Amino acid sequence: MSDPETAGLKARLIDVGVDLVTTGGAQALTLREIARRAGVSHGAPRRYFPTHLELLSAIARRGFGDLQARATAADDVSAGPRARLTALATVYLDFALSRRGMYELMFRHDLLESDRLGLRETSLPLFGVLVDLVGRARPEADAPTTAGALWANLHGIAQLWGWGSLQLTTGAAEFTPLLRAALDAHLGPEER
Repeated sequence: MSDPETAGLKARLIDVGVDLVTTGGAQALTLREIARRAGVSHGAPRRYFPTHLELLSAIARRGFGDLQARATAADDVSAGPRARLTALATVYLDFALSRRGMYELMFRHDLLESDRLGLRETSLPLFGVLVDLVGRARPEADAPTTAGALWANLHGIAQLWGWGSLQLTTGAAEFTPLLRAALDAHLGPEER
């Protein structure tokens, strides 16, 4: 196969995986189903992705790219750090709730822990933006630790909201009050 053909099939396998995770969730991402939907033999993906985890990682990279693009589009660099953090956190929660299968795949521990798969290089820059903004909002704080706690809080909101637990326990109709409470807890109350 020529390089364009190889690149084309590799991209098609990833595209099919992105569509599949969007419609069927992370559990739907089998090599056999991806190959079937891409119109190739069930062994074809192994020529481009020697392991299932490598294909899943390539699909997850697309998710991180999408999340990064959404965060960049929502970022008003002329706004203060608190407003920028609010926008970033809103994008994160919207993404987590509207792209649940992709979100679940992106944060699979087995994909993130492997240096060999290269997913860390895709995920860490977004966390770096969070650390930078937290550092600007709270210069006296340990920014990486505070950003990690805020991110864990946002991740928890996303998971519990997606399961319907927070709506049940808080009576909230939207996640915005929970987001404000999380930001207040980690950054201090917003000055009005």
